[in-house]
Amino acid sequence: MTDIVKVGAERAQDMAAIHAQCFEQPWAADTFRRLMDHKGTFALIARDDDQATASGFGLVRVAGGESELLSLGVVPAARRRGHAAKLLAVALDHSAVAGAAHMVLEVAEDNLAALGLYRAYLFRPVGRRVRYYARPGGAADAITMKKSLRSAPSI
Repeated sequence: MTDIVKVGAERAQDMAAIHAQCFEQPWAADTFRRLMDHKGTFALIARDDDQATASGFGLVRVAGGESELLSLGVVPAARRRGHAAKLLAVALDHSAVAGAAHMVLEVAEDNLAALGLYRAYLFRPVGRRVRYYARPGGAADAITMKKSLRSAPSI
């Protein structure tokens, strides 16, 4: 069983450690702390009942009627067990309760697992940032995606 809990900046180190396992350009704990200092920003942690350490996180900012998924990651050892889907569902629900009409996010075009998840949750592409993510020997575009939070509940 996976628990999703809302946390504060005190878990910045945990989020940074997960981020480092998930992304090529990891964010430092101070980056998470600074982001969490902004009103409307919240974080979620995923963990299995039998594990003391966090296995995934989501970081979201709600402002001006819009929610932005700033980052979402699950450690490689915990992937394919529904953690990302549960984190996203809770993030969508918290965003709607906070008054957001929609959620936006950016995802690397080569991150097929994340693209599949976001499509399953009915996010649709609305833009592209060319060569946004650095990659060894090149770059990948960022796809901007958007989902209405008013028309249907999360899956």
